[in-house]
Order: sequence, then structure tokens, then C-alpha cells
Amino acid sequence: MTLRLAIAGAAGRMGRELARIVSETPGCQLSGGLEAPSSPALGKDYGELIGLGKNGVIISSDADAVLNTCEGIIDFTIAPATLVLLKRTAALKKIHVIGTTGIDAAGEAEIKAAAVQTVVMKTGNYSLGVNMLAALVKKAAAALGEEFDIEILEMHHRAKVDAPSGTAYLLGKAAADGRAIDLAQKSVRSRDGHTGARNAGDIGFATLRGGSVVGDHTVIFAGGGERLELRHVAENRELFARGAVKAALWCKDQKPGLYNMFDVLGLE
Repeated sequence: MTLRLAIAGAAGRMGRELARIVSETPGCQLSGGLEAPSSPALGKDYGELIGLGKNGVIISSDADAVLNTCEGIIDFTIAPATLVLLKRTAALKKIHVIGTTGIDAAGEAEIKAAAVQTVVMKTGNYSLGVNMLAALVKKAAAALGEEFDIEILEMHHRAKVDAPSGTAYLLGKAAADGRAIDLAQKSVRSRDGHTGARNAGDIGFATLRGGSVVGDHTVIFAGGGERLELRHVAENRELFARGAVKAALWCKDQKPGLYNMFDVLGLE
């Protein structure tokens, strides 16, 4: 059965890429596009907007109207918009694939609550390669132990608004899980001034921003006299879109719950 999918943040760079991938993926149908009330894309034909020709899908700011066209929605927007939309997807029992980053602890609690009612897919990165990297990081962290310090370096384009990235957090969480520790208690997000020596077991994050970088992530395991670096480089946004659509298709056969890409890839 064809899975009808709508896109939240329809006219943004990621929204357009998602719409294109949905349109060309067997088993999927692009059914709607959701945008903010102030968006200049409102009322436009989505197919024409993404360069695939007129398809009759009109971009709207009416969330319920868009959700009524689909079985699921893919959402790469901003935290406040995602949490508002989540209330509607939960009530209407629509699949909600979340690629939004920068969601705080209270928002994460709302996501868990919504997953009791509907299928929610959430991860810090939908790249298949990044999720494989996370699995390797978890294994390495468990095997190497605290004598190896862990530092996570990430770089993104100048317009990215949150830091560290959702992917960096995903990798940090994998490292913390590998060592059976609480990332919130062990993460170091910034260093400035006279910080003192590094604490054993800490997981450090360093953030770089500039240019048009899609996403570079390196996890460094620094030991005495040696260093292991595990790295992923994203060269375009298509890989995130393809991963998100793959996740949406996987969600079609699932019961209500909160899932991630490890579930999709069978890594856990």
C-alpha cells in the first residue's frame, strides 16, 4: 500500500529535498506541504516549487487539513513548531518523523508522551552512515574504557541555529551508553579560561560554524600515546532525506511508540 506523506517546513531547503525524495520513492506519495502562516510559499503548487511540474499538492498553513491528506508527516523544522504539530499528530494518530534538533528536556518528555498514542520516529541524524558510526562509537567506548578521553568535534554551515548539533549529541549519547554513564552528568559543552585539568570520563563537545558545510563529525578517542578518530562527512542533504523517507516507510508497520534509526537498521 502506498504511504501518503506530507512535509512540515515544506518550502525550506530540507523540506524541498524531502518532497523530491518522497516523490521519486516507490511506495510513497507526496500528499501535502505545511508551512508557517507568514510563508510566501502558501498557496503554491508543491510540484512546481520543487521543479517536478504541477502535481496539485498545495502548500498550506492549516495543520489539520494537511494531516488529513496523509498517513504520516516528516518534520525538519524548529523545536516550538514541532511540539505544536506533535499534539495534532498524536491526536490524529499520524506517523510523525522528527528531524528537528535543539529540543530541550521538557520537549523530549512531550515526545515520549505523544508516542503512547502514535508512531514517533526521532533521531539526531537520518544518515545511514552516521547511525552506523554511532554504533561503532558505542562499541569503542565500551571496549576502550576511561583511559581513553572522548571528544566530539562537529562543524556545520553558518546558518545553523543550535549547538552542539543533534548528530553530535547522538554520538555523545552512543559513547555514554557504551560506558553506561549519564551523558548529562558527564558532558562538557564549552571551555574558556582557566578550566583546570580534564576530568576522567568526561565527554567533550566542540562546535565549529562557517561557510556552507553540510555536516562534519569526528569522535576522538585520545589515549596515552595513541589516538583513534571515527569520522563522518555529509556531502549533501539528500542523504538525510533518503534516510528519513526510509524511516517513514519502516514506521508504516509499527505500533505506537518512540523509535530511532537504530530500530530501522536493526542495530539494537
